[in-house]
Amino acid sequence: MIFRRGGRRWAVAAPMAVNAVASGVSASTTLLVAWGVSAAEFGRFTLVLSIALIVTVGMVMSLHFVMYQELPRARTEEHRALITTALLSTLVLGTAMALAGLLAAPLLTVLVGVDLRTLCLALALALSMAVNHLTESFLRGLRKYGLTSGIKIVIAFAYLGLSAYCLLVLDVRNVDWYLLALIGTNLLFALVSAIGFRIDPRSWSRPLARSLYRHGAYLTVLGGLSAVLFGVDVIFLNHWADQTEVGVYSIYNNFPKRLLGVVVADGIGLVLLPALAVTDTSSALRRIGRLSPAVFAATVLLSFAASAVFFLLLRDEYPYSFGLMALSALGIGAHTVFNLYSAALSMDGVRGAKALIAAQSAAAPIVLSCQAALIAWQGLVGGLVAFILCNLVLIAAVAVVSARVYRSRAEAPSVRSPEVRR
Repeated sequence: MIFRRGGRRWAVAAPMAVNAVASGVSASTTLLVAWGVSAAEFGRFTLVLSIALIVTVGMVMSLHFVMYQELPRARTEEHRALITTALLSTLVLGTAMALAGLLAAPLLTVLVGVDLRTLCLALALALSMAVNHLTESFLRGLRKYGLTSGIKIVIAFAYLGLSAYCLLVLDVRNVDWYLLALIGTNLLFALVSAIGFRIDPRSWSRPLARSLYRHGAYLTVLGGLSAVLFGVDVIFLNHWADQTEVGVYSIYNNFPKRLLGVVVADGIGLVLLPALAVTDTSSALRRIGRLSPAVFAATVLLSFAASAVFFLLLRDEYPYSFGLMALSALGIGAHTVFNLYSAALSMDGVRGAKALIAAQSAAAPIVLSCQAALIAWQGLVGGLVAFILCNLVLIAAVAVVSARVYRSRAEAPSVRSPEVRR
């Protein structure tokens, strides 16, 4: 019995470690690109990625989160219909949104402040990310953690190898090629991951699609709010500063944020999200509250220590500043705590999504005003300060709302939406 329990723990811990390494390799590739191209070019890379992250929300419509919730609870015979309906619906919706974006390009390029090439790359990247997120959720929802991490690490090294070849051998300094490589590796993951699940177009169901989208509607609103709240800073900075400053800001803020995401989301999250789907949310929130100070402190220290390493690898266009890195580390620590609360609530179905929407909607005017004012006033420094303050405001809002919604299990039992069950 002990061996079996240990085997189960190893079956979970090993994929978590491999998945974290894979995401770390991907993050290292981003650092390599930042080293190889100019700060202005890397600023453009960051801008494309920030726009894509916002657009992806509308393309995937949170169906990947629905899969995290429903696949672990569905019967085996229901899996094929769930997966097929979600995938085909996302491909149709995502393609339609990309085409609509191209048709609206004359308006969007002026509104966002980008050129047509940047917009096209952002739309293509968004579609590849939507498909990537969804297919990965299929594997995680089916608890195929080993297969998920195995594919991810192979793809990550392929992306690193291709980028290194383009940079060190071909001397490619145009960031468009690295964005195209990222799009290609996202699609490659989606194709290879199909060995872990079955798709049957005949099992596509219109009623099931409507039910999936109803279930994901609240999460989509939530995802849209989150994407704007944590992505518009780059757009603001691109408006009030030049792309070189956007590139430097990305190294101080976006790269550490992604690096910590390796551990929190891509490592622990490999099993955290499906586990939260079947865990009492009020208990999970209490545990997160107790662990928050330790998580914050550990994240701040890890982020600060990691910065000392990767800044040594970069060129003079990215000068190291102790003060800026301190601000960055504090922001990353607060952001990690907020992400833990967000994960617990988002896995509680409709009730959790409503609580998060209420909290973020209440905080949104303060957050956006704070970002706009500080970035317009102080640029890079203002963006880092705004990131700290905005996460603290969001944590406070989530704490207040969740305390009212989840008073106790006895008073307010967890309600999970059964709509997508057949």
